[in-house]
Amino acid sequence: MKKQLLLLTLGFWLALGSGAQAAMRVDIYGPGQNIVNLALAAPLKGPQAEASGMGADLQKIVQQNLSFLPFMRLTDPRAVLGGVVLAGYEPPSLDFKRFQLAGSDIVVTTYWPEGDSGTRPVQIRAFETNTGGRLFGKEYPKVTSGDLPEVADRFCADLLEALTGNGSFFRSTLAFVKKTGKMSANVWLVKPTGRDLRQITNIPGESMSPAWSPDGRFVVFTHIDEKSHALGVWDRSSGKVQRIRFPGNVVIGPAFMPDNKVAVALSNGKYPVIFQLNHVFQKERVLEQGDSINVSPTFDSTGTKMAFTSSRMGGPQIFLKDLSSGSVTRVSKNGTYNTEANLSPDGTLVVYSRMTDYGHRIFVQDMLTGMERQITFGPGSDEQPAFCADSYFIAFSSTRSGHGIYLTTRHGGDAKQVPTGGGSVYFPRWGMPGQQK
Repeated sequence: MKKQLLLLTLGFWLALGSGAQAAMRVDIYGPGQNIVNLALAAPLKGPQAEASGMGADLQKIVQQNLSFLPFMRLTDPRAVLGGVVLAGYEPPSLDFKRFQLAGSDIVVTTYWPEGDSGTRPVQIRAFETNTGGRLFGKEYPKVTSGDLPEVADRFCADLLEALTGNGSFFRSTLAFVKKTGKMSANVWLVKPTGRDLRQITNIPGESMSPAWSPDGRFVVFTHIDEKSHALGVWDRSSGKVQRIRFPGNVVIGPAFMPDNKVAVALSNGKYPVIFQLNHVFQKERVLEQGDSINVSPTFDSTGTKMAFTSSRMGGPQIFLKDLSSGSVTRVSKNGTYNTEANLSPDGTLVVYSRMTDYGHRIFVQDMLTGMERQITFGPGSDEQPAFCADSYFIAFSSTRSGHGIYLTTRHGGDAKQVPTGGGSVYFPRWGMPGQQK
Protein backbone atom coordinates (compact mmCIF):
# COMPACT_ATOMS: atom_id res chain seq x y z
CA MET A 1 0.00 0.00 0.00
CA LYS A 2 2.82 2.44 0.80
CA LYS A 3 4.34 1.65 -2.58
CA GLN A 4 1.03 2.40 -4.29
CA LEU A 5 0.62 5.67 -2.44
CA LEU A 6 4.14 6.66 -3.47
CA LEU A 7 3.26 5.76 -7.02
CA LEU A 8 0.19 7.98 -6.94
CA THR A 9 2.15 10.85 -5.41
CA LEU A 10 4.86 10.69 -8.05
CA GLY A 11 2.50 10.51 -11.03
CA PHE A 12 2.75 13.79 -12.90
CA TRP A 13 1.18 15.48 -15.93
CA LEU A 14 3.31 15.16 -19.02
CA ALA A 15 4.30 18.24 -20.98
CA LEU A 16 5.18 15.98 -23.92
CA GLY A 17 3.49 15.58 -27.25
CA SER A 18 2.10 17.99 -29.80
CA GLY A 19 -1.41 19.27 -30.28
CA ALA A 20 -3.54 21.59 -28.19
CA GLN A 21 -5.36 20.36 -25.14
CA ALA A 22 -8.59 18.80 -26.43
CA ALA A 23 -11.95 20.04 -25.24
CA MET A 24 -14.01 16.91 -25.86
CA ARG A 25 -16.68 16.43 -23.21
CA VAL A 26 -19.36 13.75 -22.87
CA ASP A 27 -22.73 14.43 -21.26
CA ILE A 28 -23.57 11.31 -19.26
CA TYR A 29 -26.18 13.03 -17.12
CA GLY A 30 -28.72 14.12 -19.72
CA PRO A 31 -31.36 11.74 -21.13
CA GLY A 32 -29.65 11.46 -24.52
CA GLN A 33 -26.42 9.88 -23.33
CA ASN A 34 -23.52 10.00 -25.81
CA ILE A 35 -21.60 6.93 -26.94
CA VAL A 36 -17.81 7.29 -27.09
CA ASN A 37 -15.79 5.02 -29.36
CA LEU A 38 -12.32 4.45 -27.92
CA ALA A 39 -9.37 2.59 -29.42
CA LEU A 40 -6.43 1.20 -27.48
CA ALA A 41 -3.25 1.33 -29.55
CA ALA A 42 -0.86 -1.51 -28.83
CA PRO A 43 1.52 -0.68 -25.95
CA LEU A 44 5.02 0.18 -27.18
CA LYS A 45 8.54 -0.08 -25.78
CA GLY A 46 10.13 1.41 -28.90
CA PRO A 47 9.18 2.36 -32.47
CA GLN A 48 6.83 -0.37 -33.69
CA ALA A 49 8.10 -2.58 -30.85
CA GLU A 50 5.09 -3.93 -28.97
CA ALA A 51 5.38 -4.26 -25.18
CA SER A 52 4.35 -7.83 -24.40
CA GLY A 53 5.19 -8.15 -20.69
CA MET A 54 3.73 -5.72 -18.16
CA GLY A 55 2.55 -3.66 -21.14
CA ALA A 56 0.17 -6.40 -22.28
CA ASP A 57 -1.03 -6.99 -18.71
CA LEU A 58 -1.78 -3.30 -18.13
CA GLN A 59 -3.61 -3.10 -21.45
CA LYS A 60 -5.85 -5.99 -20.41
CA ILE A 61 -6.75 -4.40 -17.05
CA VAL A 62 -7.52 -1.05 -18.70
CA GLN A 63 -9.78 -2.82 -21.18
CA GLN A 64 -11.58 -4.62 -18.35
CA ASN A 65 -12.04 -1.33 -16.49
CA LEU A 66 -13.48 0.49 -19.47
CA SER A 67 -16.02 -2.30 -20.03
CA PHE A 68 -17.81 -1.01 -16.90
CA LEU A 69 -18.63 2.29 -18.63
CA PRO A 70 -21.97 1.89 -20.46
CA PHE A 71 -21.27 4.88 -22.71
CA MET A 72 -17.86 3.57 -23.80
CA ARG A 73 -17.52 1.33 -26.87
CA LEU A 74 -14.08 -0.18 -27.45
CA THR A 75 -12.90 -0.38 -31.06
CA ASP A 76 -12.14 -3.87 -32.27
CA PRO A 77 -8.41 -3.90 -33.20
CA ARG A 78 -9.34 -5.91 -36.31
CA ALA A 79 -11.37 -2.92 -37.56
CA VAL A 80 -8.26 -0.69 -37.66
CA LEU A 81 -6.72 -0.69 -41.14
CA GLY A 82 -2.97 -1.05 -40.74
CA GLY A 83 -3.38 -2.46 -37.24
CA VAL A 84 -2.91 -0.96 -33.78
CA VAL A 85 0.89 -1.33 -33.57
CA LEU A 86 2.06 2.20 -34.35
CA ALA A 87 5.35 3.81 -35.33
CA GLY A 88 5.10 6.05 -32.27
CA TYR A 89 3.05 6.97 -29.27
CA GLU A 90 2.35 10.64 -30.13
CA PRO A 91 2.19 12.91 -33.19
CA PRO A 92 3.60 13.11 -35.77
CA SER A 93 4.35 9.37 -35.73
CA LEU A 94 0.86 8.61 -34.40
CA ASP A 95 -1.42 7.85 -37.37
CA PHE A 96 -4.86 9.23 -36.43
CA LYS A 97 -6.38 8.49 -39.84
CA ARG A 98 -6.56 4.74 -39.34
CA PHE A 99 -8.51 5.23 -36.10
CA GLN A 100 -10.84 7.79 -37.67
CA LEU A 101 -11.68 5.29 -40.41
CA ALA A 102 -12.44 2.69 -37.72
CA GLY A 103 -14.93 5.11 -36.13
CA SER A 104 -12.87 5.86 -33.02
CA ASP A 105 -13.35 9.18 -31.23
CA ILE A 106 -10.37 8.67 -28.90
CA VAL A 107 -7.12 6.73 -29.17
CA VAL A 108 -5.02 5.80 -26.14
CA THR A 109 -1.28 5.17 -26.46
CA THR A 110 0.98 3.53 -23.88
CA TYR A 111 4.77 3.80 -23.94
CA TRP A 112 7.33 1.99 -21.78
CA PRO A 113 10.54 3.99 -22.46
CA GLU A 114 12.81 1.59 -20.53
CA GLY A 115 11.04 -1.66 -21.36
CA ASP A 116 8.17 -3.37 -19.57
CA SER A 117 9.77 -5.81 -17.15
CA GLY A 118 11.00 -5.27 -13.60
CA THR A 119 10.45 -1.76 -12.21
CA ARG A 120 9.93 0.68 -15.05
CA PRO A 121 8.19 3.97 -15.91
CA VAL A 122 5.14 3.99 -18.16
CA GLN A 123 3.53 6.87 -20.03
CA ILE A 124 -0.14 6.91 -21.06
CA ARG A 125 -1.72 9.47 -23.36
CA ALA A 126 -5.23 9.96 -24.74
CA PHE A 127 -5.91 11.87 -27.97
CA GLU A 128 -9.00 13.00 -29.82
CA THR A 129 -8.73 11.37 -33.25
CA ASN A 130 -10.52 14.07 -35.28
CA THR A 131 -8.40 17.00 -34.07
CA GLY A 132 -5.27 15.28 -32.81
CA GLY A 133 -5.75 17.21 -29.57
CA ARG A 134 -4.33 15.62 -26.45
CA LEU A 135 -6.92 14.97 -23.72
CA PHE A 136 -4.19 14.29 -21.20
CA GLY A 137 -0.94 12.46 -20.61
CA LYS A 138 0.54 10.97 -17.48
CA GLU A 139 3.69 9.17 -16.40
CA TYR A 140 4.03 6.65 -13.58
CA PRO A 141 7.76 6.45 -12.77
CA LYS A 142 8.29 3.25 -10.79
CA VAL A 143 5.85 0.57 -11.85
CA THR A 144 6.03 -3.11 -10.93
CA SER A 145 3.62 -5.86 -11.92
CA GLY A 146 1.83 -5.47 -8.59
CA ASP A 147 1.15 -1.80 -9.34
CA LEU A 148 -0.63 -2.41 -12.64
CA PRO A 149 -4.21 -2.47 -11.28
CA GLU A 150 -3.61 0.83 -9.45
CA VAL A 151 -2.10 2.40 -12.58
CA ALA A 152 -5.11 1.23 -14.62
CA ASP A 153 -7.53 2.69 -12.07
CA ARG A 154 -5.68 5.99 -12.01
CA PHE A 155 -5.63 6.25 -15.78
CA CYS A 156 -9.30 5.31 -16.13
CA ALA A 157 -10.30 7.79 -13.43
CA ASP A 158 -8.39 10.58 -15.17
CA LEU A 159 -9.87 9.64 -18.54
CA LEU A 160 -13.38 9.56 -17.09
CA GLU A 161 -12.82 12.93 -15.44
CA ALA A 162 -11.48 14.45 -18.66
CA LEU A 163 -14.54 13.25 -20.57
CA THR A 164 -17.35 13.74 -18.05
CA GLY A 165 -15.99 15.99 -15.31
CA ASN A 166 -15.97 13.27 -12.64
CA GLY A 167 -13.73 10.20 -12.20
CA SER A 168 -15.13 9.00 -8.87
CA PHE A 169 -16.12 5.55 -10.14
CA PHE A 170 -12.54 4.30 -10.48
CA ARG A 171 -11.46 6.04 -7.26
CA SER A 172 -14.22 4.40 -5.24
CA THR A 173 -14.42 1.37 -2.97
CA LEU A 174 -17.67 -0.36 -2.09
CA ALA A 175 -18.40 -1.39 1.48
CA PHE A 176 -20.91 -4.22 1.76
CA VAL A 177 -22.08 -6.99 4.08
CA LYS A 178 -21.47 -10.67 3.47
CA LYS A 179 -23.71 -13.06 5.38
CA THR A 180 -22.26 -16.49 6.25
CA GLY A 181 -24.90 -17.91 8.58
CA LYS A 182 -27.58 -17.16 11.13
CA MET A 183 -26.52 -14.07 13.09
CA SER A 184 -23.19 -14.08 11.27
CA ALA A 185 -22.42 -11.24 8.85
CA ASN A 186 -19.38 -9.00 8.45
CA VAL A 187 -18.35 -5.94 6.47
CA TRP A 188 -16.20 -6.33 3.37
CA LEU A 189 -14.67 -3.95 0.83
CA VAL A 190 -14.21 -4.27 -2.92
CA LYS A 191 -13.51 -2.04 -5.89
CA PRO A 192 -16.55 -1.66 -8.16
CA THR A 193 -14.55 -3.58 -10.78
CA GLY A 194 -14.24 -6.53 -8.37
CA ARG A 195 -10.59 -6.05 -7.35
CA ASP A 196 -9.10 -5.64 -3.86
CA LEU A 197 -11.73 -7.78 -2.15
CA ARG A 198 -11.12 -7.92 1.59
CA GLN A 199 -12.91 -8.43 4.90
CA ILE A 200 -12.60 -5.59 7.43
CA THR A 201 -14.65 -6.84 10.39
CA ASN A 202 -14.61 -10.21 12.12
CA ILE A 203 -16.89 -9.93 15.11
CA PRO A 204 -19.64 -12.27 16.35
CA GLY A 205 -23.14 -11.20 15.43
CA GLU A 206 -24.63 -9.53 12.40
CA SER A 207 -23.40 -6.34 10.74
CA MET A 208 -25.79 -4.34 8.57
CA SER A 209 -26.03 -1.07 6.62
CA PRO A 210 -22.37 0.04 6.32
CA ALA A 211 -21.61 3.65 5.34
CA TRP A 212 -18.35 5.43 4.49
CA SER A 213 -17.22 8.70 6.04
CA PRO A 214 -16.60 11.51 3.50
CA ASP A 215 -12.88 11.50 4.32
CA GLY A 216 -12.65 7.76 3.66
CA ARG A 217 -11.32 6.95 7.12
CA PHE A 218 -14.33 5.31 8.80
CA VAL A 219 -17.07 2.83 7.99
CA VAL A 220 -20.04 2.84 10.37
CA PHE A 221 -22.64 0.09 10.51
CA THR A 222 -25.40 -1.39 12.62
CA HIS A 223 -24.23 -4.34 14.70
CA ILE A 224 -26.53 -6.85 16.38
CA ASP A 225 -25.54 -9.70 18.66
CA GLU A 226 -27.56 -11.89 21.00
CA LYS A 227 -27.45 -9.29 23.76
CA SER A 228 -27.54 -5.85 22.19
CA HIS A 229 -27.74 -3.43 19.30
CA ALA A 230 -24.78 -1.12 18.70
CA LEU A 231 -23.22 1.30 16.29
CA GLY A 232 -20.12 -0.32 14.80
CA VAL A 233 -17.21 1.89 13.71
CA TRP A 234 -14.24 0.62 11.66
CA ASP A 235 -11.20 2.91 11.57
CA ARG A 236 -9.15 2.49 8.39
CA SER A 237 -6.07 4.07 9.97
CA SER A 238 -5.87 1.43 12.71
CA GLY A 239 -7.95 -1.41 11.29
CA LYS A 240 -9.80 -1.62 14.61
CA VAL A 241 -13.54 -1.87 15.24
CA GLN A 242 -15.40 -0.40 18.17
CA ARG A 243 -19.02 -0.88 19.24
CA ILE A 244 -20.93 2.09 20.63
CA ARG A 245 -24.08 1.24 22.52
CA PHE A 246 -27.13 3.36 23.14
CA PRO A 247 -28.67 1.43 26.06
CA GLY A 248 -32.27 0.48 25.46
CA ASN A 249 -32.17 1.60 21.83
CA VAL A 250 -32.31 -0.22 18.53
CA VAL A 251 -29.75 1.20 16.06
CA ILE A 252 -31.01 1.55 12.48
CA GLY A 253 -29.28 2.60 9.27
CA PRO A 254 -26.39 4.95 10.15
CA ALA A 255 -25.06 7.40 7.57
CA PHE A 256 -22.33 10.01 7.51
CA MET A 257 -23.00 13.68 6.95
CA PRO A 258 -20.55 15.83 4.93
CA ASP A 259 -18.88 17.15 8.10
CA ASN A 260 -17.99 13.58 9.18
CA LYS A 261 -20.73 13.49 11.80
CA VAL A 262 -23.12 10.53 11.84
CA ALA A 263 -26.90 10.45 11.52
CA VAL A 264 -28.71 7.36 12.77
CA ALA A 265 -32.22 6.27 13.69
CA LEU A 266 -32.58 5.14 17.31
CA SER A 267 -35.65 3.50 18.80
CA ASN A 268 -36.33 2.75 22.47
CA GLY A 269 -39.50 0.81 21.71
CA LYS A 270 -41.46 3.76 20.40
CA TYR A 271 -41.16 5.37 16.99
CA PRO A 272 -37.56 5.66 15.73
CA VAL A 273 -36.03 9.14 15.87
CA ILE A 274 -33.27 10.28 13.50
CA PHE A 275 -30.44 11.80 15.54
CA GLN A 276 -27.29 13.62 14.57
CA LEU A 277 -24.30 12.38 16.55
CA ASN A 278 -21.19 14.42 17.27
CA HIS A 279 -17.65 13.37 16.36
CA VAL A 280 -17.41 11.06 19.38
CA PHE A 281 -20.72 9.41 18.45
CA GLN A 282 -22.91 10.96 21.15
CA LYS A 283 -26.38 12.36 20.55
CA GLU A 284 -26.15 15.99 19.47
CA ARG A 285 -29.56 16.95 18.05
CA VAL A 286 -32.76 15.55 16.55
CA LEU A 287 -33.01 15.67 12.76
CA GLU A 288 -36.50 14.12 12.41
CA GLN A 289 -39.08 12.68 14.77
CA GLY A 290 -42.83 12.28 15.15
CA ASP A 291 -45.65 9.81 15.68
CA SER A 292 -44.39 7.60 12.85
CA ILE A 293 -41.39 5.53 11.80
CA ASN A 294 -38.51 7.71 10.54
CA VAL A 295 -35.39 5.84 9.41
CA SER A 296 -32.61 5.56 6.82
CA PRO A 297 -31.25 9.11 6.50
CA THR A 298 -28.96 10.03 3.61
CA PHE A 299 -27.58 13.42 2.61
CA ASP A 300 -26.43 15.46 -0.36
CA SER A 301 -22.85 16.70 -0.51
CA THR A 302 -23.76 20.04 1.11
CA GLY A 303 -25.51 18.47 4.11
CA THR A 304 -28.54 20.71 3.63
CA LYS A 305 -30.86 18.00 2.27
CA MET A 306 -31.82 14.72 3.91
CA ALA A 307 -33.79 11.92 2.28
CA PHE A 308 -35.39 9.36 4.60
CA THR A 309 -38.14 6.75 4.88
CA SER A 310 -41.24 7.48 6.96
CA SER A 311 -44.57 5.81 7.75
CA ARG A 312 -46.33 9.13 8.44
CA MET A 313 -48.81 8.49 5.62
CA GLY A 314 -49.48 4.85 6.44
CA GLY A 315 -47.16 2.58 4.47
CA PRO A 316 -43.49 3.49 4.10
CA GLN A 317 -42.76 6.34 1.70
CA ILE A 318 -39.75 8.49 0.82
CA PHE A 319 -39.43 12.10 1.99
CA LEU A 320 -36.91 14.92 1.60
CA LYS A 321 -36.15 17.41 4.34
CA ASP A 322 -34.53 20.80 3.88
CA LEU A 323 -32.42 20.99 7.03
CA SER A 324 -32.08 24.76 6.72
CA SER A 325 -35.80 25.56 6.66
CA GLY A 326 -37.17 22.36 8.22
CA SER A 327 -39.64 21.84 5.37
CA VAL A 328 -40.45 18.24 4.38
CA THR A 329 -41.48 17.17 0.86
CA ARG A 330 -42.90 13.82 -0.17
CA VAL A 331 -40.68 12.23 -2.83
CA SER A 332 -42.35 8.89 -3.73
CA LYS A 333 -45.86 9.50 -5.04
CA ASN A 334 -46.57 6.07 -6.53
CA GLY A 335 -46.74 2.64 -4.93
CA THR A 336 -47.64 1.71 -1.39
CA TYR A 337 -44.27 0.46 -0.15
CA ASN A 338 -41.18 2.57 -0.92
CA THR A 339 -38.06 2.24 1.24
CA GLU A 340 -34.25 2.51 1.31
CA ALA A 341 -33.91 6.03 -0.06
CA ASN A 342 -30.50 7.29 -1.16
CA LEU A 343 -29.96 10.91 -2.14
CA SER A 344 -27.55 11.71 -4.97
CA PRO A 345 -24.56 13.80 -3.84
CA ASP A 346 -25.61 16.62 -6.19
CA GLY A 347 -29.04 16.68 -4.50
CA THR A 348 -31.05 16.34 -7.69
CA LEU A 349 -32.12 12.67 -7.55
CA VAL A 350 -33.46 10.24 -4.98
CA VAL A 351 -33.15 6.51 -5.66
CA TYR A 352 -35.21 3.99 -3.69
CA SER A 353 -36.66 0.48 -3.66
CA ARG A 354 -40.35 -0.19 -4.32
CA MET A 355 -42.26 -3.38 -3.63
CA THR A 356 -44.11 -4.45 -6.78
CA ASP A 357 -46.10 -7.53 -7.80
CA TYR A 358 -42.88 -8.89 -9.34
CA GLY A 359 -40.54 -8.23 -6.43
CA HIS A 360 -38.64 -5.12 -5.39
CA ARG A 361 -37.51 -2.75 -8.14
CA ILE A 362 -35.32 0.37 -8.12
CA PHE A 363 -36.80 3.77 -9.01
CA VAL A 364 -35.23 7.21 -9.39
CA GLN A 365 -37.12 10.43 -8.66
CA ASP A 366 -35.84 13.58 -10.36
CA MET A 367 -36.34 16.41 -7.87
CA LEU A 368 -35.92 19.06 -10.58
CA THR A 369 -38.42 17.77 -13.15
CA GLY A 370 -40.70 15.78 -10.84
CA MET A 371 -40.34 12.73 -13.10
CA GLU A 372 -40.00 9.21 -11.73
CA ARG A 373 -38.14 6.50 -13.64
CA GLN A 374 -37.91 2.75 -13.05
CA ILE A 375 -34.30 1.71 -13.66
CA THR A 376 -34.27 -2.03 -12.80
CA PHE A 377 -36.60 -4.78 -13.95
CA GLY A 378 -35.27 -7.92 -12.27
CA PRO A 379 -35.38 -10.85 -12.46
CA GLY A 380 -35.51 -11.37 -8.73
CA SER A 381 -35.72 -8.51 -6.26
CA ASP A 382 -33.55 -5.38 -6.50
CA GLU A 383 -32.99 -3.48 -3.26
CA GLN A 384 -30.69 -1.20 -1.22
CA PRO A 385 -29.62 1.23 -3.97
CA ALA A 386 -26.80 3.73 -3.43
CA PHE A 387 -25.33 6.55 -5.52
CA CYS A 388 -21.64 6.88 -6.33
CA ALA A 389 -20.06 10.28 -5.61
CA ASP A 390 -20.52 11.12 -9.30
CA SER A 391 -24.34 11.02 -8.94
CA TYR A 392 -24.31 8.74 -12.00
CA PHE A 393 -23.49 5.14 -11.06
CA ILE A 394 -25.81 3.25 -8.70
CA ALA A 395 -24.97 0.05 -6.81
CA PHE A 396 -27.72 -2.22 -5.50
CA SER A 397 -28.22 -5.72 -4.12
CA SER A 398 -30.30 -8.27 -6.01
CA THR A 399 -31.46 -11.87 -5.91
CA ARG A 400 -31.25 -12.21 -9.70
CA SER A 401 -28.26 -14.56 -9.29
CA GLY A 402 -27.96 -15.78 -5.72
CA HIS A 403 -27.74 -12.58 -3.68
CA GLY A 404 -25.19 -10.27 -5.25
CA ILE A 405 -24.24 -6.66 -5.89
CA TYR A 406 -24.92 -5.03 -9.24
CA LEU A 407 -24.14 -1.72 -10.94
CA THR A 408 -26.38 0.40 -13.11
CA THR A 409 -26.71 4.12 -13.79
CA ARG A 410 -29.21 6.88 -13.14
CA HIS A 411 -30.60 6.08 -16.60
CA GLY A 412 -30.98 2.35 -15.98
CA GLY A 413 -29.97 -0.13 -18.66
CA ASP A 414 -28.16 -3.43 -18.35
CA ALA A 415 -26.82 -4.10 -14.86
CA LYS A 416 -23.30 -5.48 -14.36
CA GLN A 417 -22.53 -7.76 -11.40
CA VAL A 418 -19.65 -6.88 -9.10
CA PRO A 419 -17.46 -9.92 -8.27
CA THR A 420 -17.56 -10.37 -4.49
CA GLY A 421 -16.16 -13.85 -4.02
CA GLY A 422 -19.50 -15.62 -3.66
CA GLY A 423 -21.87 -15.84 -0.72
CA SER A 424 -24.90 -13.71 0.07
CA VAL A 425 -24.02 -10.01 -0.03
CA TYR A 426 -26.07 -6.93 0.84
CA PHE A 427 -26.01 -3.16 1.50
CA PRO A 428 -23.48 -1.79 -1.03
CA ARG A 429 -22.27 1.72 -0.19
CA TRP A 430 -19.69 3.86 -2.03
CA GLY A 431 -16.67 5.54 -0.50
CA MET A 432 -13.34 7.01 -1.57
CA PRO A 433 -10.66 5.97 0.94
CA GLY A 434 -8.03 8.65 1.16
CA GLN A 435 -10.02 10.91 -1.19
CA GLN A 436 -7.58 10.19 -4.01
CA LYS A 437 -7.29 12.95 -6.59
